[in-house]
Amino acid sequence: MPQRGIAAARGGAGKAVFSDFDRFAMQRALTLAARGLETTDPNPRVGCVIAQRGRVSGEGWHERAGEAHAEVAALRAAGGQAAGATVYVTLEPCSHHGRTPPCTEALIAARVARVVYAIADPNPLVNGRGAALLRAAGVTVEAGLLPEEARELNAGFIKRMQQGRPLVRVKLAMSLDGRTALDNGASRWITGEAAREDVQHWRARSSAVLTGIGTVLTDDPRLDVRLADEAPGRTRRQPLRVVLDARLRTPASARLFGTGGEVLILTALATADDARAAELAARGARVESLPAVADRLVLKAVLERLGELEANEVLVEAGATLAGELLRESLVDELLVYVAPTLLGPTARALVELPQLNELADALAFTFIDMQQVGGDVRLRLRAPAPG
Repeated sequence: MPQRGIAAARGGAGKAVFSDFDRFAMQRALTLAARGLETTDPNPRVGCVIAQRGRVSGEGWHERAGEAHAEVAALRAAGGQAAGATVYVTLEPCSHHGRTPPCTEALIAARVARVVYAIADPNPLVNGRGAALLRAAGVTVEAGLLPEEARELNAGFIKRMQQGRPLVRVKLAMSLDGRTALDNGASRWITGEAAREDVQHWRARSSAVLTGIGTVLTDDPRLDVRLADEAPGRTRRQPLRVVLDARLRTPASARLFGTGGEVLILTALATADDARAAELAARGARVESLPAVADRLVLKAVLERLGELEANEVLVEAGATLAGELLRESLVDELLVYVAPTLLGPTARALVELPQLNELADALAFTFIDMQQVGGDVRLRLRAPAPG
């Protein structure tokens, strides 16, 4: 057993010291985990590398729910070379029976010597138990290598496990002067084709795409993923499409239907005897009732319901009203803003509806995460302020 791992193996009495190779191997595991960015939902994105004496003998990643976890895929690749090896995994190995057996059992059976993981699994069925089982079997366990990168990769899964709600990412497209459409409502297309293609990938990684009834009635969007299938014989996963429709005005002819994937319509009306609900159900929609105040659905109840449906990340593609409501209620985690190099003028429509401020100190503040040019436009990714 490596000397630096003894304290961790005995319950964390000392802080692990990681080598350059440890960091290299974990970075590789994170790169592998990112291959499942659009496919693993509702499971976390996890990568694994197995190595001995500075040489990689096996690697793997979790591709989709119900299939092999990253550790099992890496163990298969390593074969007999897993015995006595170090396993680098981006998330604490699972210890419970889900759709697949526990990874801790597979690691112990393979007689690995050391397990290094980036972050603990926030799932209450696992959190700390996976590490404890490995230690009880004599495996050296060390945690906390590149944790920020691992958290970023699974921010939605972590939030759902800890708070019961998904990560909320609001997508917006605007001109240089912060406008989204002309005064007459014309808005296609503010951004270019490359930006619209980029949005498809954000949809693909999301558990659900959320919009409001106003957008459905005005734009009649499909909100599906129109990228090529991910691999031969693999049909691309479609996100759940969610419409907030308090008075059940979604037309049965909407383009949301008939494009693959499930549609969930959330309403304030009792649906049991409603003919409109029956008509939408006949089109393949699931219609559910949620609490409402003043003819508006309670947004926290909406997100809690999506958490119950195992949604990790929700992409909001809606108008200024719904985006503004989410911001006012501090329910937004990220903004994804595409900026076109155009000016639409002061009479064009604003980006979001927010109350008028009297002091600059009261303005909502954001932190830039990333800025990239996408075709002729710029994509800004921002982190929203924490509640309170």
